[in-house]
Amino acid sequence: MPILETIVELAPRLRRKEISPVEVTRACLDRIEKFNPALNAFITVTAESALAEARTAEIEISRGEWRGPLHGIPVALKDLIDTSGTRTTAASTVFEHRAPVEDAEVVLRLRRAGAVILGKNNLHEFAYGGSSLVSFFGDVHNPWNKEHIAGGSSGGSAAAVAAGLCYAAIGTDTAGSIREPAALCGCVGIKPTYGRVSARGVIPLSWSLDHVGPLAACVADAAVVLRAIAGYDPLDVGSADVPVADYVSGLDDGVKALRVGVPQPHFYDELDEEVRAAVEQALIVIRTLVAEVRDVRVEVSNDRTVQAAESFAYHADYVARTPELYQPETLRRIRSGANISAAEYILRRRELEVKRRRAHDIFAEVDLLVTPTMPIPAPAVADLKKDPEALRPAELTLLRNTRPFNVWGLPAISVPCGFTKRGLPIGLQIAGPPWQEDLVLRLAHAYESATEWHRRRPVG
Repeated sequence: MPILETIVELAPRLRRKEISPVEVTRACLDRIEKFNPALNAFITVTAESALAEARTAEIEISRGEWRGPLHGIPVALKDLIDTSGTRTTAASTVFEHRAPVEDAEVVLRLRRAGAVILGKNNLHEFAYGGSSLVSFFGDVHNPWNKEHIAGGSSGGSAAAVAAGLCYAAIGTDTAGSIREPAALCGCVGIKPTYGRVSARGVIPLSWSLDHVGPLAACVADAAVVLRAIAGYDPLDVGSADVPVADYVSGLDDGVKALRVGVPQPHFYDELDEEVRAAVEQALIVIRTLVAEVRDVRVEVSNDRTVQAAESFAYHADYVARTPELYQPETLRRIRSGANISAAEYILRRRELEVKRRRAHDIFAEVDLLVTPTMPIPAPAVADLKKDPEALRPAELTLLRNTRPFNVWGLPAISVPCGFTKRGLPIGLQIAGPPWQEDLVLRLAHAYESATEWHRRRPVG
């Protein structure tokens, strides 16, 4: 069976010395050894250093030097987040032997919080896709049904959390790559406001759209991790110096006064019927929690010029020198940005900034938005592999509802809201105004507390 305790349940027990970080870490490593061969959620497992970190945490806690709710908690990292002395591959032959000399800023913050790093999660190569079926290290499988995808690009991170291989994981999200796999694997994933969490030391897909955030088993756990990693980084050009709320203490502040918007056009178009039914039931619950639920309309742009141009800019030298080291589909996607002119990129980048400045307008009459995270449940691996031409359209469908919030740079979370008849998870997306992750987390926590979906776990 998966780990039953959450971070918020386990942390007090660790602090009271009822259980040791070493015991907890060994339990995770045992589960990784047992279940990872079928899931392929980890590329690198750092068992020796994880146990050393757990022993250090045990000693510190025994001295009364408790650092907070992540002290001694085993977590994992998407394998495009730099770790000093441990390879960071981005799931590609290009970086197969790349060993950074410094930790990413987000890793430094986790270490300061006392977290134990278990290893590096598998992903869609260079984060350029939503299936995690394009990886030098093989496909990631969904822990609820291994014949289905885990989503991407943070597929390994979501699968690891959902299967209880770790208590939380750090992913990245450029068009939905935290929320999509969280929805498909039945866990919680939050993309904070653009600039809220440092992306320094993270291999980029698109500098203007990349967000870093946590995946966890419940909303409170996601809040604990986000609080540890959020905050200004003066060395990250995308980071913003905006005060960070205490996400954990604010979870129970109440949602009765909130107005919720339901953007029917685009976000509710062409939904799988089981997804539609689950989300409609979720909205019935939310109506009992908040002051008002009303339909709203928002304009959505499908332009991908900025992502394509920035992706190619990062990879241009590698593509010129060793194109054969990329998976063919990744190479095709990267090269799609080769012919974008400087003038076109500058214009589209300026338009992106205008959209972000105007994002506040979305919340003129409502406090939060609620949508399905995904229009469809997790597709079968075999269906996507039998027709390579169908892979990208399927991924674009999966990411349809998440991508707009990357363009706007707004905080958005996915929480479980049901299951299909075949037992595949369905996710609900809640999004809010810039810098108001606390508001997003508060409604997500209220909904979660009113339902039981988050308590279900896949059986090994």
